[in-house]
Amino acid sequence: MQRPLKQKTIGILGGMSDKATAEYYRMINEAVNKKLGGWDIAETIIAGVNFGNIEYFVRNNKWQEIENYLESKSLALQAAGADVIISVSNTVHKVLPAIMQRNNLNFLHIVDPTAKAIQDGGLKKLAILGTKPVMGADYIKDRYRENFGIEVFSPNEDQQQEVDRVIFDELVKGSITEASKAKYLSIVDELEGRGAQGVILGCTEIFLLIQQADRPEFPLFNTTELHAQAVVDLI
Repeated sequence: MQRPLKQKTIGILGGMSDKATAEYYRMINEAVNKKLGGWDIAETIIAGVNFGNIEYFVRNNKWQEIENYLESKSLALQAAGADVIISVSNTVHKVLPAIMQRNNLNFLHIVDPTAKAIQDGGLKKLAILGTKPVMGADYIKDRYRENFGIEVFSPNEDQQQEVDRVIFDELVKGSITEASKAKYLSIVDELEGRGAQGVILGCTEIFLLIQQADRPEFPLFNTTELHAQAVVDLI
């Protein structure tokens, strides 16, 4: 084998949060090593943004500021040689498609591999957990419905507030508690009772708290793992 091995480069728009970014990096490299063997891993470029900026913009509904901020980071990834760009946050996908299209960037949307997994399972009606924008707005739900024919619904308002609180106040800071896990699982159970055929873990830190093993008979779709595997398959 000729060295250096010729590979495509994955551009990771990270920092949202650093916990999710670290998991993406681990998953991507493990998947590449599984394919190539030996000591080989992925070639990556990470633009790690300051999550404090993202938290402020999201919670104050400053989406144009997020778009401006992430556009400069995305262009930096392109200039550094990224062949495909991914973002480690479901939430900021509200602004990313416009950025990527406007600048003709090769982008893998986080919804698409999850939707493919849902379709492969023959499911049509899913619930979603995530930040308040992901659960309360339509931009993620619309992509599932319009592109893949999958209906997605959210927990009630009080549950949305609690799910969002745990993400921002605990998970992105690496705090994993049994109390929050129990609360999330109770919400999952209620969503199943409302007719969900499965639940999308629509925040890239949620799988650190609850996983498929917690509800073996009820599908939980880990957007982090599915997205990381899909970008490896793509390159």
